[in-house]
Amino acid sequence: MSIVIRPARTKDVRAVRELIDRYSPDGRLLSKNTVTIYEDVQEFVVAELDGQVVGCGALHVMWEDLGEVRTVAVLPEVKGKGIGGQILDVLMSRAQDLGLGRVFCLTFETGFFGHYGFEPIEEAPVDPAIYAQLLQSGDEGVAEFLDLERVKPNTLGNTRMLKHL
Repeated sequence: MSIVIRPARTKDVRAVRELIDRYSPDGRLLSKNTVTIYEDVQEFVVAELDGQVVGCGALHVMWEDLGEVRTVAVLPEVKGKGIGGQILDVLMSRAQDLGLGRVFCLTFETGFFGHYGFEPIEEAPVDPAIYAQLLQSGDEGVAEFLDLERVKPNTLGNTRMLKHL
């Protein structure tokens, strides 16, 4: 089994869409419009096994020193083979290359992210001035990070986690 983790391309959007659709009905992933995936394709990496996309993940920059890991998913038939960890390692490397000092995630998979150094947090770990700036973002993930009332249905049962790089 030879896994390749690489930057996503526009031709991978269909496979990313299928991964999201697999896990969004039960709330494990937030659903995204296909146009949003295309707009954000540069944030994604994919895991490829024998030419087939079997996993994905994204890193979204939120602020000068803060990013969010999003949409980490692996096909059920290849779970448990370390592919999710490889995706996360590449995303953490990207975060460091961008100069981020902290990476946030909102997840049900606390054991997985905890294994990679993420720790649960209660509140948005930014000062009030940055919080005010982030409020201006139209990005739903930023709204979830800020724990805004309008996105509470999206975040029920999820744990907010943070990793310092």
